[in-house]
Amino acid sequence: MTKLDQIFVSTKHWLVGLAPEMLQSLASILLSIIPIMAVFGGCFAVTTILERKGLGRIQNRFGPNRVGPFGFLQPMADGIKMLTKEDIVPFQSDKVMHFLAPIVLTVPIWLAFSVLPFGRNMVAVDFNAGILFFFAAGAASELAVFMAGWASQNKYSLMGAMRAMAQMISYEVPLVLSAIPVIMIAGSLSLPQIVEAQAGYGAGWFPQWHVFTPWGLAGFGLFLVAATAESNRSPFDLPEGESELIAGFLTEYSGFKYALFFLGEYLGLFAISGLAVTLFLGGWHAPLPILEWLPSWFWFFVKFASLIAAFIWVRGTMPRLRMDQLLNLSWKFLVPLAVLNLFVTAVWHFSSNWQSFGGLAARWLMCGGLLAAAYVLLGRSLSRGQGTPRKYTYAE
Repeated sequence: MTKLDQIFVSTKHWLVGLAPEMLQSLASILLSIIPIMAVFGGCFAVTTILERKGLGRIQNRFGPNRVGPFGFLQPMADGIKMLTKEDIVPFQSDKVMHFLAPIVLTVPIWLAFSVLPFGRNMVAVDFNAGILFFFAAGAASELAVFMAGWASQNKYSLMGAMRAMAQMISYEVPLVLSAIPVIMIAGSLSLPQIVEAQAGYGAGWFPQWHVFTPWGLAGFGLFLVAATAESNRSPFDLPEGESELIAGFLTEYSGFKYALFFLGEYLGLFAISGLAVTLFLGGWHAPLPILEWLPSWFWFFVKFASLIAAFIWVRGTMPRLRMDQLLNLSWKFLVPLAVLNLFVTAVWHFSSNWQSFGGLAARWLMCGGLLAAAYVLLGRSLSRGQGTPRKYTYAE
């Protein structure tokens, strides 16, 4: 089973050994880049068709079912359509910035995958500060969005870009704050070391993942909400608000450039989901000791696929927020709760010598009670003054 677990690592070393000695470094780099691009490029195609089919089921309609068996060749048809469409560039636009914006969006996201550990010994680059590199690479997407809106010389595009910037900056703060408790507990900025800090099983069978602690559960929830907004996913898909802004900062894009923006959006979702698995869900560790015979990379992608399914489910069930609701949620609820979670994490750490069952229960009660009380108080203050709750009626 160790051979199966390390099959991709062994294959890479074997292929690198076949190259001439002077080219082995280049071969090693290429054999790290190409699989990442192939796997997550394939995930993009598979996710789009499964999402469209899943949303069709949720909304009681048909999804894609014409192209290929059960419609599963629809991503290929969409790719050919985007490649053959005319690339229309507005006459008054900034041609250079208009061209560079989709490239600036996608390239840094590919770089973010390089620090994610997909399995045991399966990380392209093991930086000592890998999590800082991940957030730094992801921050380039804000620049790309503003470039697209500004370069288009279109009021709708510029307004969409400004709304997107406000949203992404607002939610990047709780996103980073929710990851800091993990760094505090693990004592490292290296993502493989954070995964190793979640190894082992309590009482012989219970996984020691961060999500199974009060601060970890709160941080995981905060991280997912902020990640949904950072990825422009429903109910936070205001930057592309079709009913208000046509397509937001994408209004003046067509053809393959338009497709690159959607590729970047999905790649960002994949990267942030992989980071959530690494920080809170034990990375590539199995949920039970009896299941450790399965390869480590298998468990990473099972958790990864589960999070993607959850994002699709949320998109099909929740309505879009208003802009004021979106900003209030971030600054008045998520940020204060994330800051409080830092304090709760410190309390959890310094009470680690409470090893008895009663001490562990008191530890849980103290930390969980603080977070629950803050959740209720912040939630009530946020909902105060919102007016009469909406009433929805459904056809019988």
